[in-house]
Amino acid sequence: MKLTVQELLINSAATIHAIAENNTKQIVQISKTIIDAYKNDKKLLVFGNGGSASDAQHFAAELTGRYLKERRSYPALALTTDTSALTAIGNDYGFDSVFSRQIEGLGKAGDILIAISTSGRSPNILKAVEVAKARGLRTIGLLGRDGGTLKDLVDDAFIVPSEVTARIQEIHEMILHFLCESMDALS
Repeated sequence: MKLTVQELLINSAATIHAIAENNTKQIVQISKTIIDAYKNDKKLLVFGNGGSASDAQHFAAELTGRYLKERRSYPALALTTDTSALTAIGNDYGFDSVFSRQIEGLGKAGDILIAISTSGRSPNILKAVEVAKARGLRTIGLLGRDGGTLKDLVDDAFIVPSEVTARIQEIHEMILHFLCESMDALS
C-alpha cells in the first residue's frame, strides 16, 4: 500500500511539473481574461458533469464568497446547482440541454463561460459551448486527455496531459485555486 501511495504522489507531481513547465503563460492568460470581464461588469458561468460539477460549484463559491482574503464578491454562477432547473430542463428537453438552456437565459455577450470536462466529449457540454459562442460569451475549457471535440470549440482550451481522470481533476482544481488567488489580488 505504501508503494501505491508513493506512486500516486509521484505521478501527480510529474503532471504538476509538466503543467508548470509548459502551461504557466496560458493559465495567466485565462486569469487576465476573467479579470478583464470582471472589470467590464460581466459575470462568469461555470459548469461540468460529475466531479467537474463539484469543481464548478467550489470555484463559483470561492468567487462569490471569499478565497484567502476579504474582497468584493465576484459574479460567478455554477450551472450545476439549481436542481429544479436541471430536472425541469432535463425532463422537458433532455439531458443534453441542461446547461445550454440556462446559458440562453443567463448568458450575455462578454460574459465568461468555463466548461470543465475531463474528456471534452460530453454532448451537454458541447451543446452548451455552442450556445455560449452564438450568444457572444468568451469560452474557456479546462480539459484532459486529448481535449476531445471541446478543444476545437472553446476560445481557450487548457488540456491537462494525462489519461487519468483523478490527475486531470487535481490539476483543474489547482488551476481554479490559482484563478481565485488572481481575483483576490484584484482588490
